[in-house]
Amino acid sequence: MRPFSASIAAMDAWRWRVLAVLGLLVLLLLAFWVGRKTTRTVTVTQAVTEPIKPDPSVPDSQQTRLWAHNLLLRKGPHFRVYVRWIRGRMVRTQRDRVPDLDVPESFVLEIEKGMVDAKLSDIAEFINSGQRGDPPLKDMKVENHDGIVQINGTAHKGVSVPVRLDAELTPLPDGRLKLHVKKLNVLKVPVKGLFGLFHLKLDDLMPKTTVPGMQASGDDIYLDTQKLLPPPHIHGHITSVQLLNDRARVIYGGVTETEEELAQWHNFLRLSGGTVSFGKLTMRDADLTLVDAGNDAWFDLDLTNYQTQLIYGTMRTTAQAGVEAYMPDLDHLPPGAEAVAQGVSVEWLKNRNTVPPLEVAHTKR
Repeated sequence: MRPFSASIAAMDAWRWRVLAVLGLLVLLLLAFWVGRKTTRTVTVTQAVTEPIKPDPSVPDSQQTRLWAHNLLLRKGPHFRVYVRWIRGRMVRTQRDRVPDLDVPESFVLEIEKGMVDAKLSDIAEFINSGQRGDPPLKDMKVENHDGIVQINGTAHKGVSVPVRLDAELTPLPDGRLKLHVKKLNVLKVPVKGLFGLFHLKLDDLMPKTTVPGMQASGDDIYLDTQKLLPPPHIHGHITSVQLLNDRARVIYGGVTETEEELAQWHNFLRLSGGTVSFGKLTMRDADLTLVDAGNDAWFDLDLTNYQTQLIYGTMRTTAQAGVEAYMPDLDHLPPGAEAVAQGVSVEWLKNRNTVPPLEVAHTKR
């Protein structure tokens, strides 16, 4: 039998452990409270970036129709969208400035029907990059767990505290996305359990943030992609959102095409009507088709480096005075492609025996 004195000592040790845990909880809650006050005082002075909107005064005759399939559109160094297919318009954001592929802020993609995917890991990487302000959680990871969005990160409220959110993703009529938090764990303890006694809420962990387009209220996180994500911005009536493995798929117009049907299409972006600028060229009554020169699953189009892709591709005019450009993917450019061709010299023009400066045979279909 255990000695009585030993039992008393064990009970005292247990009491000290309980007191230590409670003391730690009190310190954490004080840190949360101080951090919350500090954060809200600082963020009041932060400017909020307004979303880029199309100019409503632009008549239909000046708008450009948009059609794309299997397009991987890079939006800066930390984000990309996977356009399975879309139909819509490329609408200028300023009446006196035509859409310019070199200036993503000059146009908005108004989607009527289509499917657009985004990798959950890309979303986390973009928010972690700090390009849109100080994120509410540091070192975020976003994953799909059986149709539930799971967000892991660290809240800094005087001390670093690991946080996990389990949420359902749904679209709203105004074009935003809502994450309804069903489970919130702090220090691996459910808030509705021990932390619920202290009335700790979601907006205590994610108060007013300097990230435009992200807001916590009650048990919900609201995401306004027109403010949150980099240009070119995508507008449209979202009819549903699906979680597919590591991606979130946004559906516009209630379309139902299958992956097998979509895989039969070539990879391309087609613009028609209106006026479009790219590089030093401006095309009226636009008829421009950018086509993937390879046979990959996605046409990797980088608006920052598309001119280099054009240089190492092939362009031709059609009988209707349109332009077709067959372009290699960004990762298929030859080594040293950043040292782009400067064009032919006068000396080259004087000698008909010199060979063309660029070899483009590999891009012919």
